[in-house]
Parts: sequence; C-alpha cells; structure tokens
Amino acid sequence: MSSDADQGRRVRSLVVIGAGLAGAQSVQAARALGWDGHLTVLGAEGLAPYDRPPLSKELFTRTTPAWLRDELGADLAAADDVRLAEPATGLTPRPDGVRVRTSGGAIDADAVVLATGSRPVLPSRWHARTLRTVPDAASLRAAVGPGTRLVVLGAGWIGAEVAGAATAAGAEVTVVEAGRAPLAGALGAEVGSRTIGWYRDAGVRLLTDSPAAAVDEPSRRVRLTDGSVLEADVVLAAVGARPESEWLALSLPVRPDGHLAVDERWQVPGTHGRVAAVGDLARRPSPRHGWVGGGHWDAALRGPALAVRTLLHGPGPVGPVDDPPPYVFSTQLGHDLGLLGRPSPQDEVVLRESPGGWTALWFAPGGAVLTAVLGVDRPRDVSAARKLFAGTDLPRLDRTRAADPEVPLREASLG
Repeated sequence: MSSDADQGRRVRSLVVIGAGLAGAQSVQAARALGWDGHLTVLGAEGLAPYDRPPLSKELFTRTTPAWLRDELGADLAAADDVRLAEPATGLTPRPDGVRVRTSGGAIDADAVVLATGSRPVLPSRWHARTLRTVPDAASLRAAVGPGTRLVVLGAGWIGAEVAGAATAAGAEVTVVEAGRAPLAGALGAEVGSRTIGWYRDAGVRLLTDSPAAAVDEPSRRVRLTDGSVLEADVVLAAVGARPESEWLALSLPVRPDGHLAVDERWQVPGTHGRVAAVGDLARRPSPRHGWVGGGHWDAALRGPALAVRTLLHGPGPVGPVDDPPPYVFSTQLGHDLGLLGRPSPQDEVVLRESPGGWTALWFAPGGAVLTAVLGVDRPRDVSAARKLFAGTDLPRLDRTRAADPEVPLREASLG
C-alpha cells in the first residue's frame, strides 16, 4: 500500500466539477493542505460561486448574489484553470487517472471531485417555474409584485420561504401541498401541522391533501387531482430536488434517486481511489445517523476537507468532526427554524414549548436516544443540539427534563 507521501506525489492534477459551495470548498481544502498541483474547476452556470439559500429566503430583499468570496472567503482564485461555463459531460475512471469529457473537449487528471449539486424536480405536465439559480431568482422577482396571483406547488422548505417573501411583497399567494401538512416529508405530519397556522397568520392560502395534476400552458391554470382549478399569474414548482447526475450514469453507479453512494470519506467505490463526490450528489454512511443524503448545507461546507484529504494523501482516521449532522436552516413566514439530525417516521416526538417558540425532539421508540431536533424561534436549543450531535454516538436525554423549556437542553443529557 502506498504511503501518504507517495500518494501525494502521485496526484499532481485535480479537477473539481462544480462551482458552488462544495466545489469552492474543495479548492480551498486542496490548497490548505499545501498541495501545489494543477487544479482545474469546471462550472455550468457561468457564475462565480454564490450561496443558494438567500435566493428563496431573501428573494425580494437581496437582489444581488451572495458571493461566497464575501460570505465565507471561499472563491476559486487558488485554482489554475477556471472554466465557469464548461460543464462536464462524461467521466472515465481508470487505474492511472480519470478522463473528464466536457462541452469543450476533454481533460485528463489524476483525481476528480464531483460537486455538481442538484436540480429542481419538475413533473412533465407542470409548465411552471423553478428556483435554483441566480437567473431563476431574478426572473421570479421580476414576475411577482403587488397583486400578482402566485401559486406555489409544495409546502416544503423552499415553498414556504418563497410564500412568505412574496406575501410580504404584496402578492396574493396560494400554496398547494399534496401531503397532510407542510414539511410532512421532512418532519412528519405531527410536527409539520404545527406550521399550518403560520400560513393563515401571514395571509397565505394553504391547501393540503391537494396534489396538482397539471399546470396548463400558457394560461397558468393549476389543475388539481380532485378536478378543481386555480387561476394564477405565476406558478412556482417547489417539490424537491434531484442530484445532477444523469451525465454520470454510464460510468458510475448512480442510484435510482440520483445519488452516488460514497464511503465515510466521501470516496466513490470502484474508482481506484481517484473520484470523490460531495454535496448534494453524495449519500454517505454516518456512524451516528445512518445513510445521509445530500442537500445539507453543512455537508457541502465541511465534507470537502475530508474528501480532498483522502484523494491527495490516502485514507486516514475519521472522527466525529468528519461526520457533520444533517442540518437545515430556514426563515419562513416570520419564523426561524433549525433542524439537526435525521427524524424517522418511527420516532417519538417530545415538545418543549415556551411563549416565544418551541422545539421538537425526536427519540428512538421507547428510549432515551435522541435522533433529531427542530428549534423554532429557539436558537439556544439549535446551538445545544449541534453540540449534542458532535459525539461519536447519538446522544441520550432524559425525556422529562428535555420537555421542560426552562431546563437548558444540554442539561437533560444522560451523559
């Protein structure tokens, strides 16, 4: 087996495919290790790295991109060759390197980081807008104003954020949700239903148990499966995202949901130790949380450090710091939400409520093992949850003390 130093000398060229947060962090990680090889970045949007969450959270209040160089000090200046409008179209891993095919030709490299992100899901009969990129946000912002009839399909994270922002801008907003409650897919109907009143209070019409069958073109009529029709000026589809992985299907084991299964170091099996996948594209095994899918901001922020270190220097020890808990943060309808961990439909929910907010705690059935925490307008609970999920194993809490909002969450720990 090669030593770390031997592997470091062997990797003299690295291609990062993707110019978002995970891609920018991959560039930073390589140079932070002191690696001085040739580094190429391939992007698809023609833009420098920017932060995506503000596109929905601050749709009408922040009209310019949140450049990562300003937000995090993360940019692509340390790369030798940056091609922001030359997406990769194919990949061939070999024992001696990787060939990357692009819209402009081909590149041979010793190693590759895949950080291509995801794209919005848009059912075939839905002639609707989606929100993923800076141009998407600019177009939506231009189309929505006072009195605009906006129909948002999906009451998930993005749908709720846009609904709140558009209502504040004077639009007449209807949110159509196929499930029993907002965020039911992420939080379960029991917890998700606690957000229903937020829509009413914000002046948003919410329809649950109402799957959309089609969005007509060009009338923008939204047809529901029960036969009813909603008139709209603008329709936004916000029903989830899928990894941008179709271009990899002939060369790597892409799963039916579009993810690439990686190991605990973000490496793609069967690629001779030459390909890593990070961010939305990757599904990784967590000793603490089980299999964790992409789409978590912290994973894109922190995962590339271990992925790149392994590519350049070979496998090393992996600890809790290399296993960030799934994390989602959202500002929607006047409330700040932070979710850490991975709720399961089988888990039991314990609530800690106070006049200013509430927190949902998910416990494994019949025990003290905490699997996830959602803090709503309770930032101290979110901060405490981050510390609780920093260990090797899932934390154990006294349920009675954890339900008391006057008891700091960490003081409910059973050690």
